[in-house]
Amino acid sequence: MGRQVGVIVNRKGIIRHVILGDHHSILIPDISFYRRGLGRLKGLRCIHTHFNRKEGINTEDLSDLALLRLDAMVTIEVKDNLPGQVCFAHLLPPNPENQQWKILTFRHPGAVDLPFAEFIQELETETQKSQDGLSPKETEERAILVHASQHPRLEAERSLAELAELARSSNVEVLEKIWQRVPRYNPAHLLGKGKLREILMKGLYLGATMVIFDQDLRAIQINNIAGMVDLKVIDRTQLILDIFARRAQSKEGKIQVELAQLRYLLPRLLGRGTAMSRLMGGIGGRGPGETKLEEDRRRVKQRISSLERELKGLSRGRRERRKRRAKEALPVISIIGYTNAGKSTLLNQLTGSKVFAEDRLFATLDPTTRRIAIPGARDVLLADTVGFIRHMPKDLRVAFKATMEELEDAHLFLHVVDATSPYKKTEIVAVEQILKEMNLLTTPRILVYNKIDLLEEDTPASNPEAVYISAATKEGIDKLIEILPERLAISLMITGCFTITTIYF
Repeated sequence: MGRQVGVIVNRKGIIRHVILGDHHSILIPDISFYRRGLGRLKGLRCIHTHFNRKEGINTEDLSDLALLRLDAMVTIEVKDNLPGQVCFAHLLPPNPENQQWKILTFRHPGAVDLPFAEFIQELETETQKSQDGLSPKETEERAILVHASQHPRLEAERSLAELAELARSSNVEVLEKIWQRVPRYNPAHLLGKGKLREILMKGLYLGATMVIFDQDLRAIQINNIAGMVDLKVIDRTQLILDIFARRAQSKEGKIQVELAQLRYLLPRLLGRGTAMSRLMGGIGGRGPGETKLEEDRRRVKQRISSLERELKGLSRGRRERRKRRAKEALPVISIIGYTNAGKSTLLNQLTGSKVFAEDRLFATLDPTTRRIAIPGARDVLLADTVGFIRHMPKDLRVAFKATMEELEDAHLFLHVVDATSPYKKTEIVAVEQILKEMNLLTTPRILVYNKIDLLEEDTPASNPEAVYISAATKEGIDKLIEILPERLAISLMITGCFTITTIYF
């Protein structure tokens, strides 16, 4: 027939798949559901024929060997319908030469003298030994972080550092950070196959369970990469959504997070195009005429509509509370800032509350409002808001619109900045950018540098308009409380009255 044939064989010698290819190649079927584990190979070997002695093990074979974590890739030369030279390729454990695989050549299948069971067991044992020195941690996942862009190295390292903090907030152990400068993204895989192969080999040696990309991946890219590497694949947005799903406590917060997740998921439900979308409802749109994909899409859209209606009902309750607040004519001070700057800790210090606070990104999501009395002024409302972050996912911004609208009632912002962050300038810019998008840049604000107790040098005083505090040790809190009445009075004069103007959408 002039076509390559192949078999997928497990370690018991049982043939799991028979493959018929063309003259030049074969297509390995989906084997993702077979065994997987830290430092373990797939437990399958691929044996297939070749028609060209010079070709032997080619690049495509080696890519499949590494990306699918096969026990071995074996090719058998066929000439005049008879078997000839055998090439046997297998992965290598970590080694000083950084070689990823080794290729053995035998003159004929009958010349193969390799006790495969003992050989593969020893290979896997050596690979697992490389992980013995790793400290065991009670984490749900072990990840490799990947950043691919045209940005300079410093910018890439800053972005990867933030991604690592996001991973820690989601209880993920970071094993390796990989930066790749690319002139343009690969539309199918974001990166080239060579780089993906390198990532998988690192994952095998380090015992990784997932790869987290710093860029947002398109649906086709997620599916293609997941099909190539034997690891879970997610992007930055999915990671942030997971954190929000963990942290949301209130009913409204949980609805907002689920809504954002479904909006992210909907365009990523892949199938054979959108031709069947016209059969989603009505006559001819049910039964066998509706694909499983369209059924999933219909259910997701129905759930989104249901959540939006529920969220509108909760928003009406929020509007009523804002109306009552407006009648009391209480000034509102909102604490804003980059995530993990210490906003909740500051709220606790100023109000004596016990709002949950932790040294993690997005430790608290649900907004909190407390009434406090400040010296020389009447009572005010102090509101803590969800933290900001660069490249906040659009779906989250839309879902949390009702929560973010609380900022429009504020007469004064306390912009909290992490004084220990090496990227505090860009974090300030990121917060101001979001305020600009919400048309809130005109609202007066006090720049509050927090965590000065963690600075190795003396408290900086480069900005005379800013306040330097430690919300954890109360250092500088008295000075902040001292200037609040004056700054609040000025901001109320700017707004023109002591009542609150509320804008509803």
